[in-house]
Amino acid sequence: MTACKPSVPSQYIQPGDMEDLLVDYHIAQSMANDNSKGEEERAYLQNLYFAAVLEKHGVTKAEFDSSLVYYYVRADRFADIYKDVADRLSEEAMKLGASENEVNRLSYATGSSDTTNIWTGRVSAVLMPYPPYNRIDFTQKADSSFRKGDSFMLIINDEFIYQSGSRMAEVCMALVYDNDTTICRTMSLSTSGLNQMRIPENAGHEVKEIRGYIFVTPEREETSILKLLAIKEIQLIKFRSKTKQEAEEPKDSTATQPKQPRQQD
Repeated sequence: MTACKPSVPSQYIQPGDMEDLLVDYHIAQSMANDNSKGEEERAYLQNLYFAAVLEKHGVTKAEFDSSLVYYYVRADRFADIYKDVADRLSEEAMKLGASENEVNRLSYATGSSDTTNIWTGRVSAVLMPYPPYNRIDFTQKADSSFRKGDSFMLIINDEFIYQSGSRMAEVCMALVYDNDTTICRTMSLSTSGLNQMRIPENAGHEVKEIRGYIFVTPEREETSILKLLAIKEIQLIKFRSKTKQEAEEPKDSTATQPKQPRQQD
């Protein structure tokens, strides 16, 4: 006799098909959530792209919703599906160069000559309001590229998928310096989109460790009401401040000085 997971009833979308559909769903929602567009246009595009995903996979919205709830109340199986979904979304983000584009967009606004995404953890994940699926912890050790005066920004591209109820999550980031001083910042997540949190530079000390967490407030009791927080991209941006010497370094006068008119005899 061989052991296996119970089969999924035929009226629900099967696990492999559900994984494919969820990958396309999240990619479509990311495409629709363009911050350059107005709120009404983004909502229109979200519905339009969602309908296109359902048509591609040959399922109705009712079938998708009922299947999502079926997996949701079976947390272990749902976590397995979404782990694969998160891995595929991370691979897709790397192919599209999403992180590099975001860094480029930030760098011109800061004037920094060294702006880098140093995140080494999971780029994508899904959280549910039930332990142990409601929390991500991260720790990142400093490397040889860290300098005194560096500042750091944590950027999270999130999407709340809630049928009802309040949307509430908390993000914490702490910098531990070489003198064991710790500076901590927290922010609340309640809307979908890009959320960012920055800890300014400490000119006197180097960071030796960065740690933190993303936490969804747990429900008091289990329910079939769908409540998901999809983390579609995490970035940790390191900003290199110019040193005093670099800031005071004079420009090459020969490159900027206008030519003098030639004197006539």
